[in-house]
Amino acid sequence: MVIMTLNCGSSSVKYQVYDWDEHEALASGIVERVTQAGSVIKHKARGKDEHEQEHPCPDHRVAIELIIATILDPTHGAIADISEVKAVGHRVVHGGEKFAKSVLVTDEVLAAFREIQDLAPLHNPANIMGIEAAQSVLPEVPHCAIMDTAWHQTMPKKAFLYALPYDWYRKYGVRRYGFHGTSFLYTAKRAAVLLGKDPFQINLIIAHIGNGASINAVRNGVSVDTSMGLTPLEGLIMGTRSGDIDPAIPFYMVNTAGMKADDVERALNKSSGVFGITEKYVDRRDIELAAEAGDEQAALAIEMEAYRIRKYIGAYAAALGRVDAVVFTAGVGERGPLIREKATEGLEFMGIKLDRARNAASRTKNAETIISTNDSPTRILVIPTDEELVMTEDTFAIMQGTYDAHTNFTYSFQTEDYQNKERNGCIDRDIEKVEGLGEIVLSADRGVRIDDPECE
Repeated sequence: MVIMTLNCGSSSVKYQVYDWDEHEALASGIVERVTQAGSVIKHKARGKDEHEQEHPCPDHRVAIELIIATILDPTHGAIADISEVKAVGHRVVHGGEKFAKSVLVTDEVLAAFREIQDLAPLHNPANIMGIEAAQSVLPEVPHCAIMDTAWHQTMPKKAFLYALPYDWYRKYGVRRYGFHGTSFLYTAKRAAVLLGKDPFQINLIIAHIGNGASINAVRNGVSVDTSMGLTPLEGLIMGTRSGDIDPAIPFYMVNTAGMKADDVERALNKSSGVFGITEKYVDRRDIELAAEAGDEQAALAIEMEAYRIRKYIGAYAAALGRVDAVVFTAGVGERGPLIREKATEGLEFMGIKLDRARNAASRTKNAETIISTNDSPTRILVIPTDEELVMTEDTFAIMQGTYDAHTNFTYSFQTEDYQNKERNGCIDRDIEKVEGLGEIVLSADRGVRIDDPECE
């Protein structure tokens, strides 16, 4: 059985084609610049060379048609007939309070998404367009919606409410919702396996650090606080988003600089973060190289981003009390030793002790690693996320009628012998290239395990 997952942004469509029976990805890729000039698909099928093709995509329907044509292509494709696709899972950024778990898409569900699309004006309209486009191209298969916000529906009111007029929450739904839910779900469940703990008796601080970034406090296996808020703008310093600021700043810029409200909103989302500080870079690798070459603003951006993460780790440690592990994930979290080092610097008094050599060796998306010292009371883990797998498993379970919220549902990756075939095929190469990596990899059949004596 083949399941496709789609992640539709305002100008892009990411996709994966997954063979459920073999438990491996057959193909994945992205269509960039949808609705713009210069649309291009970047595609990789298992066992085949990467494929890139320019193709006009004036809307999401055409982009999805291009994806289907590509995965069916005799040379570059992954399947022989579109009838092999039995279901489609769609990422939906904002589910509001209406959805605490993934759902089968119906007319009523789509109507509910439209009602709350103002809560995520940069994301939900594109998600809805993608669902409708995919339904028109693949009308005979079930379509499922996987909400980024669902994971955080366990937060208590004291954490998700703002100190604003209560009527704003009652009438307009103004509250903290949180995002990156599928990533946090995956990494929380994997951390429990690696620590040998019951998934509902574990306390974690998980930092999802990429172009978008957020941090999550997990108590007894469920989300109790997170840094993103009503929208994905609050919290950590990100690629182009400001994160936390004085809420009076937008009014100040409107009144003093004569900016329009839309311009301020655009600046906070598109021209701030590390890009705003460096004035030229978003990619953290570029920022590190610039800092090494003497660029003071690049060096400042690194310090600011890490400092913000460190403050949140401290705050969430206070909120949780006991912390079993700090987990880093997503692009920068998985392959950014410098940010991880600076984000945990000075936290030894809290029992968070980074091993600098281990940390330096951990820069792969293909393996789970331990980067804390042997005597660190709180483990520090790097767990590559797999949001597509969560989407795929939710979609399959909804089709089978076995799905429920994560508190009543067990995923395949919650077993000790779980193996990601695609990543396992790459990790040996990474180990050969990076000294010390093989000694910190956590898996069923290679490297150290957290319950080994040498890790005590």
